[in-house]
Amino acid sequence: MSPRWWRRTPVLSVVVPVYNVAEYVEASLASVLRQPLADIEVVAVDDGSTDGSAEIVEQIAAADDRVRLIRQPNSGVSIARNTALAQCTGQFLTFVDPDDELPADAWSVMLRTLKRTGSDFVVGSAERIEGEGATQRRFITPLMARNHREQRLGIRIEDQPLMLADVFVWNKIFRRDFWTAHGITFPERTRYQDQVALTQAFLAARSFDVLTEVVYDWRVRGDLSSATQKRAQLSNLRERMTTKRMTLDLARAHGSDEVTGVLLCEILPIDMWEHFRAAVSPAVEQPEDYWQVLRDGLRELWVDWPFHRTAIPVGQRLMGWLVAHDRRDDLAALIAQIDSPGGVPVEDGAYLHPWRDEPGLPPELLTTARPAAP
Repeated sequence: MSPRWWRRTPVLSVVVPVYNVAEYVEASLASVLRQPLADIEVVAVDDGSTDGSAEIVEQIAAADDRVRLIRQPNSGVSIARNTALAQCTGQFLTFVDPDDELPADAWSVMLRTLKRTGSDFVVGSAERIEGEGATQRRFITPLMARNHREQRLGIRIEDQPLMLADVFVWNKIFRRDFWTAHGITFPERTRYQDQVALTQAFLAARSFDVLTEVVYDWRVRGDLSSATQKRAQLSNLRERMTTKRMTLDLARAHGSDEVTGVLLCEILPIDMWEHFRAAVSPAVEQPEDYWQVLRDGLRELWVDWPFHRTAIPVGQRLMGWLVAHDRRDDLAALIAQIDSPGGVPVEDGAYLHPWRDEPGLPPELLTTARPAAP
């Protein structure tokens, strides 16, 4: 490789936050560096790793001058990404998590599309990977499949509001001047930083492109280290509810009733069932505080669009209704029934739970049919 100072501005800057991923980071960066697009810069920020991750990246950087390593004390992935962003010089910008890998040619179709359409960014599909070796399972999540069923070019968020559910930063390529002009940053010290930054981007875009191609391999680590696998922590719940509030505030400020409605009805409720379950599990931290944060957050967020009318399965809607009405014992009983061998009986589309004859029960909680999105 020629010295960096001889090289022109790279086409693509790749942001890689690194923290204790020694088992994965070499393969991850190898998948980046073997992409057909050679004109890249990789800005890796080690966030105070203690397992040798930084040394692995340092060795890779010594062998390939497209890779630059920045070290910082442990400050969280948001600050690591923001640190890297300040050092990026490419015309375009993308992100890779160091425990994931890229398909053989992740970026070519994305960059060709952006050059053709002039859009602010492009979004590709992602394949989720669970397990290792012979037991490995690869699949596209249902929501990802819905959003990437067909190619759509030059659209706005009003054309496809469900794209706000695509809260992942790594399956996208942005024009760097778009990102900078709108001051998009990752909220600090939260495990759910992507959703706020991506909501900002979707709402600010003059246009963006949606592709059907898989552009990212998303690994689900088996060591229980990801945020989605720690729902019973009180800090996790608080961060999640704060992120939901910030996202909803952004949507309301944008001024589209349809976009806000889809967010409340189809997107923000998606993962709430995990917190409902966590609230009555033996593993929950500080049960009284956890319950209060969950109950109050549900009552606060789902005012304009009641939770029992959201477009999620009826069992989850009923869980939310019980939480909002401060009925923890009934929530535990419902979850126990759902988990029992027979589950909750269903007859002719009716959900035959124990509270079906209770006065004031919303009719949406008596049927397995999902309410229509706005």
